[in-house]
Amino acid sequence: MEKFRFYALWLCLICVGVFIVQTVSPGFTDAFVLNQASYFQPWRFLTSVFLHGSFAHLLYNLFALALFGSILEKLIGGKKFLTVFFLSGLLANLVAVNFYSSSLGASGAIYGILGCLAVIKPKMAVWVYSLPMPMFLAAILWIAGSIIGIFIPDNTGHIAHLSGIIIGLLFGLFVRLKIPRKISYTRKIEIPESYMRDWEKVYMRN
Repeated sequence: MEKFRFYALWLCLICVGVFIVQTVSPGFTDAFVLNQASYFQPWRFLTSVFLHGSFAHLLYNLFALALFGSILEKLIGGKKFLTVFFLSGLLANLVAVNFYSSSLGASGAIYGILGCLAVIKPKMAVWVYSLPMPMFLAAILWIAGSIIGIFIPDNTGHIAHLSGIIIGLLFGLFVRLKIPRKISYTRKIEIPESYMRDWEKVYMRN
């Protein structure tokens, strides 16, 4: 069994470090954010994943990444977890750059984690809109919310969210079909109700 290496937490630390640099160096964000220059500076598709627009934005993503990222890493291993994180983040940005003048944040990658979890652990209980429900149903609601959000102008990258969760779902299907015996789908995972309520309030409504 692959050793648990806390990759989700390391990614959180990278996001924190990058945000500190953003704070002390005003021009740093503009140099690495996702925008139309990304076609000629392709590293922006990756660097923008670790940028955040505010401290609140950072906290929301850290909470979700640390919680759900650690669960997924435990289930499928560190290498596959990193694959779904970066694949979802990069491909979500490749889609988003065609619809937004600029974009930043790990939300696309995090939604990829959620989508993968919905396939790998579909019956895991989560709180969504103040209601407990299985992960697969939560994913359906998140997809529906992202689709509706596309037609309601705000500062949220709904297209990136939708792209990320679809990529995560596909990756989860690949994992289940190719290596089903390496994952204990029946292993019980308990998440404190208070954690889920806090996450649902601050993250899913922003």
